[in-house]
Amino acid sequence: MGKKAKKKSKMACPGCPACGWNGGNAPAGWNAGNAGNGGGLFGNLPSWIPGNPAQQQFLVGLALGAGAAWLLGDEDRRAALLKTAMKLYSGLAGGFEELKEQAADIRAEMDSQLHQAP
Repeated sequence: MGKKAKKKSKMACPGCPACGWNGGNAPAGWNAGNAGNGGGLFGNLPSWIPGNPAQQQFLVGLALGAGAAWLLGDEDRRAALLKTAMKLYSGLAGGFEELKEQAADIRAEMDSQLHQAP
């Protein structure tokens, strides 16, 4: 018994130069960058970043990566960042619980008003 041959499609998504996708299901203006750099996550990069759109995206990625490496490279900085993130998370979770309690109070008040005799 031989191996089954896998069917390979020539283009996974026809139209895109890289993979063939033509953006047919994308909302209008979704992938339209202002500076002609193709849209996407870094589609509207400022004009002061030198180079063509691919070089601009590379420079932004390089800067983000260097910043992340600097921030997470030191154990003290990493601990301070995690401590801050935990404080933020606990504050948000506490606020969300408070909102849930207020919603339950309002619901109970509305129920009591509906069931009162006129």
